[in-house]
Amino acid sequence: MQRRSLIAGAIALVLSGLAFAADAPIVIKFSHVVAQDTPKGKAAEYFKKLAEERTKGRVKVEVYPNSQLYKDKEEMEALQLGAVQMLAPSLAKFGPLGVKEFEIFDLPYLFDSYEEVNKVMHGPIGAKLYAKLETKGIKALGFWENGFKNFSSNKPIRTPEDVKGLKIRIQSSKVLDEEMRSLGALPQVMAFSEVYQALQTGVVDGTELEPSNLYTSKAFEVQKHLSLTGHGFLGYAVIVNKQFWDGLPADVRSTLTQAMNDASVYANQIAKQETDKALAAIKASGKTTIYTPTPAERAAFRKALVPVHTKMIDRYGKDLLAEIYKETDFKPVQ
Repeated sequence: MQRRSLIAGAIALVLSGLAFAADAPIVIKFSHVVAQDTPKGKAAEYFKKLAEERTKGRVKVEVYPNSQLYKDKEEMEALQLGAVQMLAPSLAKFGPLGVKEFEIFDLPYLFDSYEEVNKVMHGPIGAKLYAKLETKGIKALGFWENGFKNFSSNKPIRTPEDVKGLKIRIQSSKVLDEEMRSLGALPQVMAFSEVYQALQTGVVDGTELEPSNLYTSKAFEVQKHLSLTGHGFLGYAVIVNKQFWDGLPADVRSTLTQAMNDASVYANQIAKQETDKALAAIKASGKTTIYTPTPAERAAFRKALVPVHTKMIDRYGKDLLAEIYKETDFKPVQ
């Protein structure tokens, strides 16, 4: 049934091409899996506003948050088949697509700040990686930050030993799988839309989420403890079906490119602000205890996790890792 709906979407893509010639509004279905009031959700709505205003109604952007159309594993195929035109998946989702170099961004403690992330993603390294997506029928239009991930569970997490034996929800990434196993945890690949219920029923014990997604999904309501380990970064690539994009009138494509550039600036400006707001709201709820690891505890997590960088080097290659190390002045041993 799902396959049929995707094929139907592909047919709709062909028909939409005919609509261009008839001067009907060009419809862009923009699907994503998180809440509308997250940084990603707000940026998607801002892009919609800019695109529709600047094209003077020639383009209509329909935003579908919260996996209304497709879950994590389904949305990429839907884009390739043309059932939707635009997504903003996390970088972890490109490994299963066959561009496993993107899994380098799942490495623990690879970045220490938003500035380091931007230096890589908005420079030659990011451009080179985005170009690889075109062989999959995908065009990358922008990079949106979210935040740094932290461990949550129903038991306090202060040391790497505290994670041992816990069933932790992860995205589908070989690097994230190894990250959890290096701590003695049991990684559980699961769609984001299923996380709340899985936590509530005990199917999984905890998560590695950034504050905005932990808060807006209400997952914090079924997690007693949040430890601000900041062990990994989560960002999104805004992507579009390449055939659809290439078929747009040149002036519309140019206008949408600038709208996306401006929406990306907005997204990255609000990322840290939304993180801080989410943490404050979680704390105010009284449902979750927030713990900040000491420098020694953070160093212990780093010592336990940084060996994943070299252990998983076949996924992304030593040259790419060396390029990022150089760009961020990464120190493997501290």
